[in-house]
Amino acid sequence: MHGDAKYLIRFLAGADKRFEIPVYQRNYAWRAPQCKALYDDLIKIAKTKKNHFLGSIVSVYNPNSYDREYCIIDGQQRLTTISLLLLCMYHLLQRGEVVSKEKKLSQKIYEEYLIDKYGSEETKIKLKPIEQDREAFWLLFQENKQKKENSLITANYEYFYKRIQKQEISIDDLFESISRIMIIDISLNHEDNAQMIFESLNSTGILLEEGDKIRNYIFMGLSEKKQKLYYKKYWSAIEKQSGYDVSNFFKEYITLKQQKILSSKGIYTAFKEYMEQKDLEEECKEMEKYACWYEKLLFANTSIKKVNDAIERWKKLDFLVTVPFFWEVFGLWQQKYLTNDEVLEIFHCVECYLFRRVICDLPSAVLPKIFLFLHRDIFLLENNTKQYVAKLKYILLQKRQKEAFPSDEEFSKTFVSRNIYAMPTKTKHYILERLENKNSAETKNIYMLLAEGSCSIEHIMPQKLTQQWKEDLGEDWQKIHNLWLHRIANLTLTAYNGKYSNKSFLQKRDFKEIGLKESGFRMNQKIAQKQKWGLEELLQRSDELEKTALQIWSFSDALYQPFHKPLQEYTLEEEYCFRAKQIVKFYFQGVEEIVTSWRDFYEKILIMLHDKDKTVLNQLADNISQQGLSNYVARKKEFFQKQNCCQISDNIYVAAHFSTQQKINILKKFFTLYKIESDEVIVSLKEE
Repeated sequence: MHGDAKYLIRFLAGADKRFEIPVYQRNYAWRAPQCKALYDDLIKIAKTKKNHFLGSIVSVYNPNSYDREYCIIDGQQRLTTISLLLLCMYHLLQRGEVVSKEKKLSQKIYEEYLIDKYGSEETKIKLKPIEQDREAFWLLFQENKQKKENSLITANYEYFYKRIQKQEISIDDLFESISRIMIIDISLNHEDNAQMIFESLNSTGILLEEGDKIRNYIFMGLSEKKQKLYYKKYWSAIEKQSGYDVSNFFKEYITLKQQKILSSKGIYTAFKEYMEQKDLEEECKEMEKYACWYEKLLFANTSIKKVNDAIERWKKLDFLVTVPFFWEVFGLWQQKYLTNDEVLEIFHCVECYLFRRVICDLPSAVLPKIFLFLHRDIFLLENNTKQYVAKLKYILLQKRQKEAFPSDEEFSKTFVSRNIYAMPTKTKHYILERLENKNSAETKNIYMLLAEGSCSIEHIMPQKLTQQWKEDLGEDWQKIHNLWLHRIANLTLTAYNGKYSNKSFLQKRDFKEIGLKESGFRMNQKIAQKQKWGLEELLQRSDELEKTALQIWSFSDALYQPFHKPLQEYTLEEEYCFRAKQIVKFYFQGVEEIVTSWRDFYEKILIMLHDKDKTVLNQLADNISQQGLSNYVARKKEFFQKQNCCQISDNIYVAAHFSTQQKINILKKFFTLYKIESDEVIVSLKEE
């Protein structure tokens, strides 16, 4: 394997070169947002006159081909997109729609980078996409042929065509910008396993790759002197404070700054968009500040021991989803708007909310949205941060359905009746640590003891009953065993699990030197006071632990009443009846839109989807079968006769004669085609 940095133009140049996309590659997948980002970069290059790194292209040379044929292992998206852009430039120059100072620029583009003028009609085009994309690509080269409208190849060609026509920069500057694009040309030998390399490039290191892109974005535009300064002053600190997982840090950072939940694959793109209007050094200072708070959360190293203990407990739960919220809390804490005791109470509130939901088996998918907007929701109550803890409690207690804060009764009853032993190891350990230590100043490091194997979870009534156990339990032994075996009332901690085995309760209790009576665990000292272990003792311990759980995970009512009831927020994924509810606004892909009705919401969502990808509705409109969603999409509004419809673009209309719930159900079907999850759309309702 050999890699060289070179200009992309030089990689493409050569009449006898051919670039073949192998069959195992996916279809061409770039859409308008990626094309826009590329073109925006080219405009910036034209202004700065600096080189731009696009990424790597990995290929295998075919020595048996008459032409110099390269099989593209990685980089087909970039290579295809640049070829489409060059083809647009050629056509616009040929048709006189743009003019170059260089008379032979169109000929140079066409014959040097797109075709082999000496090749046959079948082989002269240098790029050979996979079969599903090939027809659409080749049709673009034919002047009088009908384009394949439902292809991303065509859609992106048309995007570039219109964008170039705007002449934000001249055609000469655009070509010069393309000439400044650099790649890493990685050539594989036939001894290299191309498929293995392809899989490793596309299935591992995704988060690190995003972090590397962000690092390159920050440093490539700097002088050598500034690179060294920024690395030492900011980047190395961010790496260390994030535990050397900068991608996860930036995911949370951009999520907070853009108020938009990101996927792991969209971190770099979102970061780049965010940075467009930012001063680099000022933003580096901001990032380092948040990285400092991130470190305090990751490693529980604030200056307050009780807060550190609270963080350690919080980390045993689904803690990452709450990072954006706790960053806001740390900011207020640093500015003295929150006291140490208030920060402790906030951690306790969040811990109770998370744990009660775990016990009651409520879905975790709703949590990122809740905690991303939680600080904003608190602030919007009177537009200030006064009574922060009371407002936090009020908002959490207002949550309903999948977002609900389980009540004392619901939580405590479920806690003692649930199969605790079947829960994830981290959760089981968390529960037993809290029950053992509670809020005492004299604590044992249960997590360390469990992690190193010094102790383990013990079933008091064993998993496999001996005859003695059956006799001790009585004639209902089977029923008692089935019902109580894995409940919290029958679980404890011991360092002698192997020696206890399935011995009788009295043997476990009175074992010389290692029995429950001699145990250093508080919970075992209570158990050792029993004379036997049966249904009565299980019920007694269950009642005791139910009361203990309500003490540990306590939650008092909010001593706060707002002047106005806040808007209620729901995702379209939630099982909620939207009928007769008034919609006020919605959030989608980082955009907040005010709407006047459900029809207005329906239309605006469809327009946003169409702007994202114009091929979907075009395909449905041209589908003559009129089945499924194609029955709702047409080129002319007359198709719907007297029925109501929305105009999405010049020649796209979508049916709208539905009830509120039907509109939402139809939108969910559209989301599937656009590969969008229903929980990405958040609606704000004014409830009666």
